[in-house]
Amino acid sequence: MSKRELAEPADRPEQKRDEGNDMGEFEDPFEDEMESEDEGVVVDAAENGDMEIEEEEDDDDDEEEENEPATEAYVPKPKELKEGQTLVPDQSAYHMLHRMNVAWPCLSFDFLNDHLGNQRQAFPHTAYLVAGTQADVAKNNEVLVMKASSMHRTSKDDDLSDDDDDDGEDVDEDAVLEYRSIPTLGGVNRVRCAPTSTPTSDLEPCLDPYPVAVWSETGKVPIFDARPSFNTLQTPGSIFDKKRAHTPLYTVEAHRGVEGYAMDWGGLLGGGSSGKGGHLRLVTGDIHSKIFLTSSNNTGFTTNPTPFESHTSSVEDLQWSPSEPTVFASCSADRSIRIWDVRVKSRKSALAVEDAHTQDVNVISWNHGTQYLLLSGGDEGALNVWDMRNFQSKQKASPVAHFEWHQGPISSVEWNRDEDSIFAASGLDDQVTLWDLAVERDEDEDASQLPKGPNGDPVPSQLLFCHHGASEIKEVHWHPQIPGMLGSTSADGFHFFKTISV
Repeated sequence: MSKRELAEPADRPEQKRDEGNDMGEFEDPFEDEMESEDEGVVVDAAENGDMEIEEEEDDDDDEEEENEPATEAYVPKPKELKEGQTLVPDQSAYHMLHRMNVAWPCLSFDFLNDHLGNQRQAFPHTAYLVAGTQADVAKNNEVLVMKASSMHRTSKDDDLSDDDDDDGEDVDEDAVLEYRSIPTLGGVNRVRCAPTSTPTSDLEPCLDPYPVAVWSETGKVPIFDARPSFNTLQTPGSIFDKKRAHTPLYTVEAHRGVEGYAMDWGGLLGGGSSGKGGHLRLVTGDIHSKIFLTSSNNTGFTTNPTPFESHTSSVEDLQWSPSEPTVFASCSADRSIRIWDVRVKSRKSALAVEDAHTQDVNVISWNHGTQYLLLSGGDEGALNVWDMRNFQSKQKASPVAHFEWHQGPISSVEWNRDEDSIFAASGLDDQVTLWDLAVERDEDEDASQLPKGPNGDPVPSQLLFCHHGASEIKEVHWHPQIPGMLGSTSADGFHFFKTISV
């Protein structure tokens, strides 16, 4: 599957820049009441084709209200938008919704841990992230360390009242995007931040390294320290050590010029997975089916020259186990999902599902709460949930949940770390979807009376929300410190939002 289809640069905005089964049961807090909030509405244009309906003025307010265009819930294909129709967000379906752009589209991004606290709810929100660009020529690419701030909650218009507990905060104000640039050669296929301890205060700037790995189309994986750039965003006016920020801590060259997309960090800088001590571990997979392990110690990073080899095609995604420090999972264009243990001397996978999807398996996500669950998304648009306790070396496993909604390849999946029954997915059909495995279908409902999805089947009960408004969506991530907040990157830039469903 080709993941590099972003072409035209976005206009640079005014921004600040200084350079069922055995799966187990989930508790449904709504007692299985189906949540289904449609995000978009279709607006018919006026007869003259002008999309700005409000330009039609009328002195009579009542008559103006009567002439407002009708709206309806939007379900993607086969119900295409007609000429003169456009999508506008249903503001009542969001707690927050902001769109931001940088100069070039980004295939990948990752949220950075900050000092502002965990489980924060108060608006306006601030988030730090890192992303990599796909510029017109190799030398124009950048790794961007960014700060998105002043992200206020969404106005509900007439639903707001003086009794609302809004703490006097403004709503619907423009968010601010600031960033620092780290030059890099070649388009960035994937960016991942190392797991580090979260700073607890901004009284003293943290000086510990914050490694960020960058999978480049040049076939190399430079590891940059994002800390200097992060600190200048956190504390304006602080000294910015460009040499430290722009020089890689280390570069993985074991792939010998073969590019890739798959990458994931394990361990914890100065700690270790599950608190058992240890060092950082980085696995990287390329399009020639090889996976290499890079480890850190007190003297720096080293890459084991012997690859892990069991896949027969491009390695598309990698995920370390949240509970076993030596175990990781992979998926591939050979349609398989494999489980590996770095202690196995043969460098072969320990377990595998050979036909996990009918086409390429693009992405996987390991559940950090229910740690035997693995989520996968394929080129055919399907989403599968796997119980890895059913993985056998010689028997074919079947998914414990299977969803068909997206009408294009799945580009990203991720479990919610606060609610382990909930996950997000994005597809090249221009949708971000939210799902909850804890929701069950009401057996008394007549399936023929249920709303139909894009494939003609009833809308799955587990589908909570559909977010539209972006094209060629590449990745979606939950913010690790702001419950319910999602970020996505696409050809149109970044979307940051919180829905009423999660």
